Amino acid sequence: MTRPVYIVDGARTPFLKARGGPGPFTPVDLAVQAGRPLLTRQPFGPQAIDLVILGCVNVIADEMNPARVAALRLGLGADQVAFTVQINCGSGMQSIDTGYRYIREGTHEIVLAGGAEALSHAPLVLREDAVKWYARMAQAGNALERARLLGAIRPDFFKPLIGLERGLTDPISTLNMGQTAEVLAYRFGISRAAADEYAVASHKRLARAQAEGWLEIEPAFARDGTVYDHDDGVRPDSNTTALAGLKPAFERPHGKVTPGNASQITDGASWVILASEAAVEAHGLTPLARIVDSEWSALDPSVMGLGPVLCATEILGRRDMTREDIGLWEINEAFAAQVLACLAAWQDPDFCRDVLGLDAAFGTIGHDRLNVDGGAIALGHPVGTSGNRIVLHLANAMRRLETKHGIATECIGGGLGGAMLLEAA
Repeated sequence: MTRPVYIVDGARTPFLKARGGPGPFTPVDLAVQAGRPLLTRQPFGPQAIDLVILGCVNVIADEMNPARVAALRLGLGADQVAFTVQINCGSGMQSIDTGYRYIREGTHEIVLAGGAEALSHAPLVLREDAVKWYARMAQAGNALERARLLGAIRPDFFKPLIGLERGLTDPISTLNMGQTAEVLAYRFGISRAAADEYAVASHKRLARAQAEGWLEIEPAFARDGTVYDHDDGVRPDSNTTALAGLKPAFERPHGKVTPGNASQITDGASWVILASEAAVEAHGLTPLARIVDSEWSALDPSVMGLGPVLCATEILGRRDMTREDIGLWEINEAFAAQVLACLAAWQDPDFCRDVLGLDAAFGTIGHDRLNVDGGAIALGHPVGTSGNRIVLHLANAMRRLETKHGIATECIGGGLGGAMLLEAA
């Protein structure tokens, strides 16, 4: 027997676009900014939280195990167990999934699960030749040897590499994430015009959600007093004419992925509170949604963008559900071409038969049910956070739109996919 698990509350910071230098917040800063108001409004105290789990990919040197650092800064006590999880783009969802399984099996009652990422703080990395030179210099035994090494120094030793750029390149396929989206665009015939049109819709949907107050944002306060209260990457005036003028980012001259139809490099954090049925009753909590199931899938890294197709289809098959049973979908918008390729794959009878093991095409997911309030193209993709954000937003959107079932899913760098099925509580 397993126990039901509920999402009872959640909050996130605004997603702040990286602008050429370290932003105002580190990953833990962001986690604290989102966590304080969330925990303050709960009817239970810190002692009721059994575990803190935080997804984070680019952990900075001053915040090893950011989950633990955040838990202490949030005042959860020295005896609070907290650990960090990392599965690239799925890290924020992995934190929820791990907490869900602990509660489901009966070992925990309340879990704080989140994701935090400050991509603007991604480190600069020395070239390997430079690292070896510095090592030899440190080991030099005398002044003559150090002088000889100084004569061997090269100008490029002082030109660091951007760690984020290396991190977004798959070491197995040797393709960066944008190039994997180009592979899918070619495979499924996704046009540049279709990708740009999708991107425009993402911005307009997010702008509407901001105006209507549909987002689960808590303001973030910087040390200099600046208040950040909205996702600042949104461009409400975005249009296909302007996007058509952008050059391809990865495959010139004919590539389909541009800075305008790809997710933005962004900082942000998100938390959800998970609770057992017993905890809901004991503390008088009001669930947003129940977690029904979750699934992780793997595939060739060069087509990592199809991960959502595999894991979401697996969940529905296991639950004897169909596409029509899902009222809302959140597919993380790594790239417009990638999302559109997932939709195309589900409509391709050969793909569905050969890869998914279905008797016929899965079918069409209408845009009226997909990312209804915009996505990462408009608000950004802080890698360790996005999986958490899409689950939280799906739960809130389901309640607002009175939808019974929803799926949040994402592609994951390295050739993985994650999905979570929610049911209205």
